[in-house]
Amino acid sequence: MEELLKRQDELINLIEHHSNQDGIFKTTIPSLSIIRRANVTERAYGVYNPSFCFIAQGMKQVFLAEERFEYGPSNYLVSSMNLPVIGQVIEASSDAPYLSLKLEFTQNEILEVLLDSKIHINPKENASRAMFVGQIDLSILDPVLRLAQLLNHPQDISFLAPFHKREIIYRLLQGHFGVALAQIAMEGSSTNRIRDAIDHITLHYDQPFRIEELAEIASMSISSFHRHFKEITAMSPLQFQKQLRLQEARRLLLTESADASEVAFRVGYESPSQFSREYSRMFGSPPKADIKRLKETYDQTQEITEHIIAGSNV
Repeated sequence: MEELLKRQDELINLIEHHSNQDGIFKTTIPSLSIIRRANVTERAYGVYNPSFCFIAQGMKQVFLAEERFEYGPSNYLVSSMNLPVIGQVIEASSDAPYLSLKLEFTQNEILEVLLDSKIHINPKENASRAMFVGQIDLSILDPVLRLAQLLNHPQDISFLAPFHKREIIYRLLQGHFGVALAQIAMEGSSTNRIRDAIDHITLHYDQPFRIEELAEIASMSISSFHRHFKEITAMSPLQFQKQLRLQEARRLLLTESADASEVAFRVGYESPSQFSREYSRMFGSPPKADIKRLKETYDQTQEITEHIIAGSNV
């Protein structure tokens, strides 16, 4: 425990050094971002892409449909595929700001580690939730710290960063949730096939779909597709699409001079009144009132932009 706390303190100092103000910062290490928040935040809506998230200081909660994940310095969170979520920093202060790291990865990177390490995963195992919270330990925290330390040695990043990233993926695959992570990269697994359907919905979120078409993409029967999709994402395909549409609508309303009816059609709604009802259910207010409140709260463009993408980061 003492060694774990020591490394966490080192990470706190590193993140503080490279983020002297609140915000989300892409680092010089490919696919690594750092986040700092000195205050508890409002709920932020966004899409978590495949990533490993670790909080060095503070606490956060993430909602996937009705399921709640809470984690802090003793845990880590992994999203193994693109998932629409709600995120909120629930513990942060000016004296002890929320400090975190987000490391994105790809299906191919997971597959390469699986093949090179010869870790055996049965692709026929039952599909698992594509988001999980695990217990942090030294085997994971050590390579995370070594990766972050490269921020102080930029000349070493191109050579060493890929090794540390592979080690992090390797340790995750060896852990309690290794099967859930591995299955997205394994040809023939139900998770991998559902991922193909999720990619289709994500790319064509503004277009209607037929369940039969999605089931065909996943090479499943309709009943099997419904069951596996719900098990992996905690929501139905229609709920998944609705969250993507409403999140994009909110982004457009915040960043462009467009009215609610125009945005409704752009994200795929045929009825502006239905759009307004569903928008109100998700965000708590009709589009006009919600955007007015957000713009009053975030009166600087950069702050509005950060609010939009906050849900996609730790």
